[in-house]
Amino acid sequence: MTEIESTRAAVLEMMAADRASRALGIELIEFGDGWARTRMVVRDDMANGHDIAHGGLVFTLADTAFACACNSWGAATVAAGCEINFVTAARVGDVLDARAEMRTRYGRHGIYDVTVRRGDDVVAEFRGRSHQLPATAAAVKRDDVTT
Repeated sequence: MTEIESTRAAVLEMMAADRASRALGIELIEFGDGWARTRMVVRDDMANGHDIAHGGLVFTLADTAFACACNSWGAATVAAGCEINFVTAARVGDVLDARAEMRTRYGRHGIYDVTVRRGDDVVAEFRGRSHQLPATAAAVKRDDVTT
């Protein structure tokens, strides 16, 4: 397996094991080194008490794109912190598209921005800080997932 195939496999395996994203219907559309796109349709059971998409679920869509982008380099990487700014409300039936892009990587850390859109409208802007796990911790974590 080439290095590119190996890094691609790491993201696909991570998504295959991501039960939360799967339960929400989040799809990985495409990805490459340092970027990724995910998509989700806002379902009726995703609406909050104001009949708009629950912010935590919009956050989850952005967080999944972030995870795919920062793991696209092949090494197991987790969130060290993140924040989101909601720009406009999403509603039941809306198709949300999240695109994550690396801004910088330094040592075992990175900064990624994610824009969540509904068509041309920006729904939210998310910024995530990543932390690459040491190789031994990542190997132990992967063993835990597969057993």
